[in-house]
Amino acid sequence: MNTEPSVSVLVVDDDPVVRFGLTMMLRGAPDLHVVAEAGDGAEAIELAAQHSPDVVLMDIRMPGTDGLTATERLRRRPDAPQVVVLTTFDADEHVLRALRAGAAGFLLKDTPPDELVLAVRHAAAGRPVLSPEVTRRLIDRVAVGSEQDTARDAARRRLDELADRERTVALDLGAGLSNSEIASRHHLSIATVKTHVSSILTKLDLNNRVQVALLVHDAGLDADG
Repeated sequence: MNTEPSVSVLVVDDDPVVRFGLTMMLRGAPDLHVVAEAGDGAEAIELAAQHSPDVVLMDIRMPGTDGLTATERLRRRPDAPQVVVLTTFDADEHVLRALRAGAAGFLLKDTPPDELVLAVRHAAAGRPVLSPEVTRRLIDRVAVGSEQDTARDAARRRLDELADRERTVALDLGAGLSNSEIASRHHLSIATVKTHVSSILTKLDLNNRVQVALLVHDAGLDADG
């Protein structure tokens, strides 16, 4: 039986004690393998090119090249790894920017080991680490700037590119509904919902459901509008 780890992880944090703790927690899972550790965003980009990790645990606030910049650069790569942001504050504008850049989600640095391991597995499987509903609560706690109206208009124009059913599904994603809930609400099969979600991501050039939820929020729309 093959016992080789199936998920490779790059750990990024400027605090060596934090890196050590995260690495020890991940090594407790037989299916996870820490391939490297980085102390800043620039080193993370270099090591990601060398090791092609499946998942990057990325601290946001670091000297030099910060985690936000590194996340944006990594997610633009053709072989982009999934990025899970590490933070001490969940209501943080930097976290929101990382999610917009395509991060799979975020974790607080005091997340219990079992939840950390589960989050890495979810990210590696292409599933968001947090639900759109949690994302909406995050957005509501972060102050919005004077460019809100411009962002709303731009977001609505992007959603207008979708077919009617796709737009409806996108609004449901913004409301935090799961595929099964969307299927039940509109009398669709789950397979059909998955097809619509895939089409939405392709047309809007987005990475995941969290980004769709952010776009719906920017548009100021809900599942009824």
